[in-house]
Amino acid sequence: MNKGLLLGGALMMGMMMPAMAQNPTQVKYANTITVEDLTKHLTYLASDEMKGRDTGSPEGKIAAQYLADFYKGLGLSAPVNGSYFQNVPLVSTNFSKVTLEIGKTKLVENTDFVFTGDGNMAKAAKADLVFLGLVTDENLAKVDVKGKLVGLWAVGVRSNDLISTVMDAGAAGVVIVTMEGQANFDRIANRYKTLAGRGRIGFDKATDQRPVFMVSSDKMAQLFATPVETLKEAAKSNPTSIASQKATFQVVKTKTPVEAVNVMGFLEGTDKKEEVLVISSHYDHVGVNGEGDAFNGADDDGSGTVSVMEIAEAFALAAKEGNRPRRSILFLNVTGEEKGLLGSEYYAENPVFPIANTVNNINIDMVGRIDYEYQKAENKDYIYVIGSEMLSSHLKKINEYNNITYTNLILDYRYDAEDDPNRFYYRSDHYNFAKFNIPVIFFFNGVHDDYHQVTDTVDKIEFPLMTKRAQLIFHTAWDLANRDQRTPVDGTNTRTDR
Repeated sequence: MNKGLLLGGALMMGMMMPAMAQNPTQVKYANTITVEDLTKHLTYLASDEMKGRDTGSPEGKIAAQYLADFYKGLGLSAPVNGSYFQNVPLVSTNFSKVTLEIGKTKLVENTDFVFTGDGNMAKAAKADLVFLGLVTDENLAKVDVKGKLVGLWAVGVRSNDLISTVMDAGAAGVVIVTMEGQANFDRIANRYKTLAGRGRIGFDKATDQRPVFMVSSDKMAQLFATPVETLKEAAKSNPTSIASQKATFQVVKTKTPVEAVNVMGFLEGTDKKEEVLVISSHYDHVGVNGEGDAFNGADDDGSGTVSVMEIAEAFALAAKEGNRPRRSILFLNVTGEEKGLLGSEYYAENPVFPIANTVNNINIDMVGRIDYEYQKAENKDYIYVIGSEMLSSHLKKINEYNNITYTNLILDYRYDAEDDPNRFYYRSDHYNFAKFNIPVIFFFNGVHDDYHQVTDTVDKIEFPLMTKRAQLIFHTAWDLANRDQRTPVDGTNTRTDR
């Protein structure tokens, strides 16, 4: 059994440690987080009428206003010069023309390949497509990549670093395999096809002439007229055994401004009010597909967003009744997570409150479902806890204490493993706080068949379990907001590479 699961199951279920005395005040306000309220908010935010709450879309703006009105109704402060909105300056980059031809074969975008790079070319370029395979010093010494389109084999490794190495060596572009199997590639290609024409949303920056085309391993084999297994063997030490091909490619780009906002409500603390706890989620999703079906995003991340709302309401009620937290709390719903953690990146680099005064980030992204691992488990009351000891040895213990005392969930740490191929620690909004050495804790239910599908709907949410998870997060937040000392940055893993 996974070591993290063993600790999260046995230790957290109280078999190895006695239950702690409960704080009745905490229990009172935690109990205001209810199935009924979570259901009401999520039914609205993840409805078909919200059309998937795409970043910068009219429905995304409606969702943002819904959150702002909710925070205003709670009596939370509007911390951005009297506004609940922080404008996030994004642009939509549309690659209106992307062509790739190898030999006499014209490849079809989002079927034979997907374009993942950058560039803007007035006319088509011609170059040899050469096979490099693995990016090693030995292979780079054998293959002349300067001015060439370069085929890379990058299964299971960080492709951005490899692409940079090859482009720095003078390559004109890259054709890369980054996953095994045609089915996996087809899933990616279908998503790109769904989003085609809407552009890529991101920060405005100068064009980087970096044409990168991603193909399946089967397609790479077709391009070089060589079996997949032969390519794999050649990639290791004999890339020059693979004959080059003639290639023609072009990328044309246009940009359009996107109106997008982070939404936040602020609760000022008492004697430690200069220190700020940030509780976050992303409120937008990915819109609709080509047939007009909504990606409702009930779990991703409607579940996290309504959890933040309910936690905010519990703290606001406590404050009104004379139980204001010692530290201030910022309830932060960010935009553009699905586009590359954009809203959280912008907040972390342009904080409303000094980043040095931010004590922790609790991030909630997908807490409404049961994943593959627990579908057949006898006890399904679990939550994945990610990153809680990456930067602080205290944060994990604080969360465990509150779980033992109040909620008795299984705390599963399997995704903290250094060799976890999913790299979830780097894939949600907490990471942009971790880059500034702010101790973070990320709550997550894992993936399921409806992840990033139009079937991620409200009727599949496990509301009683989601309520229990939100109550645990509330208890941990209460502890962090009221304890004497902020959690120190003393973790053994201060990784800040993505």
